[in-house]
Amino acid sequence: MMTSILRSWLHARRHPVRYAELESLLRNQSLSREDLSSKQRRALAEIVAFAAANTAYYAEKFVQAGSSFTSLPILTKEDVAARRDDLLVRTADRAQVKLGHTGGSTGKPLAFWYDDTKHESMRAGMMRGFMMSGWRPGQKVLYFWGARHDTVRGGVFGGAPLADFIAAEKTIAAVEYSEAKLNEWARTIQAWRPTLLYGYASALDELARHVIAGPMAMPTSLIGVYSTAEMLGADQRLRMQQAFGCKVYNQYGCREVPNIAWECRLGNLHVFTDLVHLESVGCEDEERLLVTSLSNRLMPFIRYDLGDSGRLLEGECDCGSPFPRMEMGLCRQNDLIRTRAGKRLHPGYFNRLLDGLTQIRQYQWVQLDLDRLALNLVASSLSAATLDTLRERLARETALRLEVHYLHEIPRTAAGKHRFVIGLATSG
Repeated sequence: MMTSILRSWLHARRHPVRYAELESLLRNQSLSREDLSSKQRRALAEIVAFAAANTAYYAEKFVQAGSSFTSLPILTKEDVAARRDDLLVRTADRAQVKLGHTGGSTGKPLAFWYDDTKHESMRAGMMRGFMMSGWRPGQKVLYFWGARHDTVRGGVFGGAPLADFIAAEKTIAAVEYSEAKLNEWARTIQAWRPTLLYGYASALDELARHVIAGPMAMPTSLIGVYSTAEMLGADQRLRMQQAFGCKVYNQYGCREVPNIAWECRLGNLHVFTDLVHLESVGCEDEERLLVTSLSNRLMPFIRYDLGDSGRLLEGECDCGSPFPRMEMGLCRQNDLIRTRAGKRLHPGYFNRLLDGLTQIRQYQWVQLDLDRLALNLVASSLSAATLDTLRERLARETALRLEVHYLHEIPRTAAGKHRFVIGLATSG
């Protein structure tokens, strides 16, 4: 207990902006439903006015559509890719902003601008979400993350050893899942005794299978497992609960607009309405989710189409949270790619291979057999050197042979979703 208190104190001194934001977010939890709704309406009006006055993109859209929020056209991923610099505020210091990349879960790689303020706000929102499980700052969190660039020094979950010790965090690059790797991860949990696990649904599910098959006893220090980045299936949730002996929580968000909704102890997803405004609109026989970030004044996202479906729910939750509830519909679907050597590769690995190739409008990886992988592209032709480098890297790191196909359009699923990685078992 004393160690966690000391860690929390040291961590707060290293990240004063993050902890100030956390205090503000925690105060919002004591607001009434009505006061929280009023606060959201004010914040929404402010971000809309700010975007219209400070970005070329929204100045143009308000002239075309009028001055009301609902008259604004939906912001698509294609819009963000084509008008990224016009979405950046005119006063941004180009020497300070950084270019981030999405996981590409809708099959459309996307780059966006961010800065330290957005990063600290994101981490504060995560901390509040974790606290819904009973976790407190200073208690250990073990991350299983599929995006390799996030786990290196300077990445979202990549810190120096001393920084990680103070933050009570440890990150595992969960890119491939060999039996040896899974055993190593399980041993890390046993030895390090974290309070929470946080990671991609598929990575945690693979680990749960391994733990159950062992069987391997997990430490009683665990109070929660957080699944993010992918759709959490009912079977996956049950398997994780059995393996880790604690409750499994779902979390919903995206790189561009994090901390949209977090699950409470009663199993309901609550929309963080002090951070986002979420809409559910009818579109092609489904309810599509549109999100507006209320705090991002570097690159505003207003009425942004996430590529997911879901709906807002009426009524309050017995957990006592003033935040409204939502439920997900069909969401981003991912598959593992399996190799002849027995490796299981996370979709995040393949997403990163296309970073910086802005001429790609859409892509889809399809495993043809244990030795072959197809990359379907809607794009202007990539150079021979780029393709050779891609093939050589895949051959070296995965032993997979790559075939590249240029298409006019990549077919969507029967549910209207674009799957960006299709594993061998489901490619037919």
